[in-house]
Amino acid sequence: MLKFLLPLIFLIPLCLIFEGWWMVQSFLFLMTFMFMLCNMSMTFFVSLSYFMGCDVLSYGLILLSFWICALMIMASESVHRARFNEGAFLVFILVLLGLLYCTFSSLSLFMFYLFFESSLIPTLFLILGWGYQPERLQAGVYLLFYTLLASLPLLVGIFYLEGVQGTLFMPLFYFVDLNYLVCYMGMIMAFLVKMPMFLVHLWLPSAHVEAPVAGSMILAGVLLKLGGYGLLRIFSVLILSGLKFNFVWVGISLVGGVLVSFMCLRQSDLKALIAYSSVAHMGIVLGGLMTLTYWGFSGALALMIGHGLCSSGLFCLANISYERTGSRSLLVNRGMVNFMPSMTLWWFLLSACNMASPPSLNLLSEVSLLNSMVGWSWVTMMMLGLLSFFSAAYTLYLYSYTQHGRGFSGLYACVSGYSREYLVLFLHWVPLNVLILSSEPWLLWL
Repeated sequence: MLKFLLPLIFLIPLCLIFEGWWMVQSFLFLMTFMFMLCNMSMTFFVSLSYFMGCDVLSYGLILLSFWICALMIMASESVHRARFNEGAFLVFILVLLGLLYCTFSSLSLFMFYLFFESSLIPTLFLILGWGYQPERLQAGVYLLFYTLLASLPLLVGIFYLEGVQGTLFMPLFYFVDLNYLVCYMGMIMAFLVKMPMFLVHLWLPSAHVEAPVAGSMILAGVLLKLGGYGLLRIFSVLILSGLKFNFVWVGISLVGGVLVSFMCLRQSDLKALIAYSSVAHMGIVLGGLMTLTYWGFSGALALMIGHGLCSSGLFCLANISYERTGSRSLLVNRGMVNFMPSMTLWWFLLSACNMASPPSLNLLSEVSLLNSMVGWSWVTMMMLGLLSFFSAAYTLYLYSYTQHGRGFSGLYACVSGYSREYLVLFLHWVPLNVLILSSEPWLLWL
């Protein structure tokens, strides 16, 4: 695993040389393909040491991190063009990628916790350094306090687990079971905030709205998935408590998903709408995961990867409109088909993926998650039906409001779209629709 970490570290000095932007970006794409080739045949923990290893779950999420980080640099052309501290910007992205890589490949629970918390710092710097409004300071404080306060009980739970078991080596967790409510609550709360679950989601819309496009892409694409990944790992220890108490989280996530969908329908801010839709999608992931069924676990992984690509692409589109009009308001960004007809195709394709239409990976995973929850209890059917309907409703609202109707009278003309922007959107959309053709890694990893 170090063979990918060391090139990332040695890439950092390249950020600081003049015109190192394209070199770093090209090298990240190269590393993505190298990682795909190296680890294709491994479906188990490659634990040559007690420090790092990789199974299918971490492999998929590490690959997603590499891919999104390369696309982030490509989408943040405005930072490069304005020469606005581009060296520091690249350094923070690479440090964040390194920390995410270590988080997903750690075999020790304590090392996982350490990297899980550290990934907050570069994200905070991205929001504070390259965000748009002065309110980004408040968004940064929200992000910091929500995540750190919820993570302290997790640390206590980890030390308690080590006292009980004598080791924090993750592959050995299948032989121990903690059946205490306090321990259960403490250990999952950090991941519920990170996902985020409805009721503890308030940090997410403010962070997204204030973040630059790169911050939004990595936040929606990978950082929300840390919560789901942590839950998938930790439930091998908490399975007995989970069978007792998980019905609470399933209820909150489904009711919360429907309420958040209603909130999406009355948003007037592009980024806030996409951010709230992330909360609704992660609610489905959480509900399926908490059923503790095979369908739920495999669907959760597939939807995390599908949603990472889809919402990252939507944030990219929102930024493309923002660069043209100078506003995130839906009232200004309307009738875009008159100004950017080619971009309307990409709005449609990514909106279709967002409401889980075929042939996107989201469809496969949502069917799997619906299966798991309906199999767990028939009562969930009503909420799931509402959730599916309203997720389509707010996605169509987003698409039709931005693309159709009369254009904004203050906007006369703008660049239809650069080939770089089309490439970024293409690279979001293709994996999202091709991965369903080879769906067995996402469904057979347990």
